[in-house]
Amino acid sequence: MASAHHDTPPTDSVDGARFDVVLAGSVFFDIVFTDLHGSPSAGTEVWAEGMGSTPGGIANLAVAASRLGLTTSLASVFGDDVYGRWCWELLEEHEGIDLSRSRRFENWHTAVTVSVAQDGDRSMVTHGHPSPISSDALLSDGVSSRTALAELGAMTSLEQEPWWLRAAAHGTRIFADVGWDDTGVWDRAVLEPLSSCYAFMPNEREAVEYTRTSSPLAAARALAEHVPIVVVTCGKDGAIGIDSATGQEVRVPAVPVRALDATGAGDVFGASFVLGSLRDWPLERRLQFSALCSALAVQQFGGSLAAPGWGDIADWWDATRASGDAELTERYGFLQDVLPSERPGAVRRAEATFRLVDHFPGV
Repeated sequence: MASAHHDTPPTDSVDGARFDVVLAGSVFFDIVFTDLHGSPSAGTEVWAEGMGSTPGGIANLAVAASRLGLTTSLASVFGDDVYGRWCWELLEEHEGIDLSRSRRFENWHTAVTVSVAQDGDRSMVTHGHPSPISSDALLSDGVSSRTALAELGAMTSLEQEPWWLRAAAHGTRIFADVGWDDTGVWDRAVLEPLSSCYAFMPNEREAVEYTRTSSPLAAARALAEHVPIVVVTCGKDGAIGIDSATGQEVRVPAVPVRALDATGAGDVFGASFVLGSLRDWPLERRLQFSALCSALAVQQFGGSLAAPGWGDIADWWDATRASGDAELTERYGFLQDVLPSERPGAVRRAEATFRLVDHFPGV
């Protein structure tokens, strides 16, 4: 389905910042398989009922933010192959994401990930090559953004400090995540830059491993000593948030849905939390809204293109009120005040394949 612009009341600008959100990282071309007839194993062939093609990697965050109406700038590297050109066009033209800080490189191919969604989770196989230029180089002349989404421990150039630390020094609020440590070391030094961040949003396994604690709540409390806002996502058990300035602790449940594909759900949660923070919502409301948006995302397959727009949120709210679910209706009553007055159009979803367009000569 063709996308429409993401109509929602704009956030107020602060100190003349050009964007609401800036982010940097690698874009992947994702192929997602769902509804498998069995589990893949050596020497077998398994058919899938569903398949979708979508930009992945950092594009998951960028699309999620843009679909909520946040002016979003992405700094990334794109190959000059069909995959890279398709991702560029979709992000810039269909999703309204600023790519002025991104670059295309000849003779460098886009990384590809095959994601298999099964039993409420997914496994992935990826092929790619190191980027020819770092995120720090792409953003070397600074950023003009109210917030930035950054990953702790991400590789940066050796010549200068990470771009987001420089942005933080100039007043940009940093919402940090952390990548999975496949070495199993969980080096606490990765968390040292938290003192420059506004919020930290790990999942429960990451939070527990890095803090050497025994529960998500204990981990959140330990992390709250280092950063103003801590959010630990707990999958089907919802999320925990702590405001270290006030000592407020909030736990919100997940929204019950039929999960199809969890790819990108954490990115949707993070982008939604940024929106609530920019609107100065109370911590509990931010967590509730983020839990809802991530739940709506897992009902679709395809990572970035599963992210909900305001039309999806409005549809869910109408259906929830019509269902007579008193608990959910009360919990999400604030949506009446934040939904756009005009019904937004539908957003684009992942499709099994894509077509080439005429303005890509030579392809």
